[in-house]
Amino acid sequence: MASAVCIDRCICSKVPFTELKEAAERTGADTIESLQAVREFGVNCRLCHPYVRRMLRDGTTEFHEILRDE
Repeated sequence: MASAVCIDRCICSKVPFTELKEAAERTGADTIESLQAVREFGVNCRLCHPYVRRMLRDGTTEFHEILRDE
């Protein structure tokens, strides 16, 4: 059975996590703050922050579960 949840972007800025991952790899950004210095995302509701943290840790860009802030 397929999951009904698929989170793959910052909702506020409409930036796909794949773009954020590419920016992180290109610049060496390894924190939310260092990534925000090169790409705008996650400044309004910040709901994407737990997903971006995981993306920075393990490269995941598509999530099928709700993550809470760590």
